[in-house]
Amino acid sequence: MNTRNRRTFILHAAGLCAALATAGRALAAPALVDENDATAKSLGYRAKASSVDASKFPKYAAGQRCANCRFFTGAAGEAAGACPMFSGKAVAADGWCNVYAQRA
Repeated sequence: MNTRNRRTFILHAAGLCAALATAGRALAAPALVDENDATAKSLGYRAKASSVDASKFPKYAAGQRCANCRFFTGAAGEAAGACPMFSGKAVAADGWCNVYAQRA
């Protein structure tokens, strides 16, 4: 193998390694919202809708959960998905927050 081909191979291999390393981070699922997050607290977010204190959040009704909210963008059957209320983070499909709006 001559010097030019070897250099070209090494540069291409390094570029491929760098692309693969960054692709893993780009394709990783967003972190789940923590109930102690400031936004989550202000919206009354709970990762389990069954743990919502109905006396604090009278809007809550049994059966309401992120999976059937109009703002939830996760696919059917997924355990978590994106919500515009929590930019860059995922919410639990079984969760609930005070912005809940029934999906039409």
